[in-house]
Amino acid sequence: MRIIAGSRKGARILAPKGLDTRPTGDRVREAVFNLVGPVDGAEVLDLYAGSGGMGLEALSRGAARVTFVESDRTAAETILRNLDKLRLEGAVVLRDDAARKLAADAAGGRRYDLVLVDPPYRMLATVLPMLAARLPAVLAPDGLVVVESDAREEPGLPLELVTSRRYGSARVTLFRAGGA
Repeated sequence: MRIIAGSRKGARILAPKGLDTRPTGDRVREAVFNLVGPVDGAEVLDLYAGSGGMGLEALSRGAARVTFVESDRTAAETILRNLDKLRLEGAVVLRDDAARKLAADAAGGRRYDLVLVDPPYRMLATVLPMLAARLPAVLAPDGLVVVESDAREEPGLPLELVTSRRYGSARVTLFRAGGA
């Protein structure tokens, strides 16, 4: 895996060993950021961050700050190693549960310009109700949510659907703040 664009373009990034983490491929990451557009100065939340590839790409492309949320210890350590290797600043890595983090941010009035959601595909149906309940409260007025899922699933959230596209075995669905 490598960074696609920005200040760290071409740099290789590490991924945790094993099958528990499924890093987003280069082609899909490139497609996501083509859909999202410029992220200069953005506040980004990377839920189920895994190796951190999506959030690292956002930092390389000029995001002001990325909060990585990953419950797996090995994956969280990999994100820290990638941040150190790439010498990227503006990041916080939390070894926490996505639902707990969203609840705390909503209660604290924290808002994000971009929320990246990439849970293990088998978990998506289980976490969608929680995401539907909590994401609108943490999204900035013009904020975007990107959900990566299995290509056969079409996730729904109480946000404006911008697009949903297949890339091999993955689907990328983009939502905008505003309502269903």
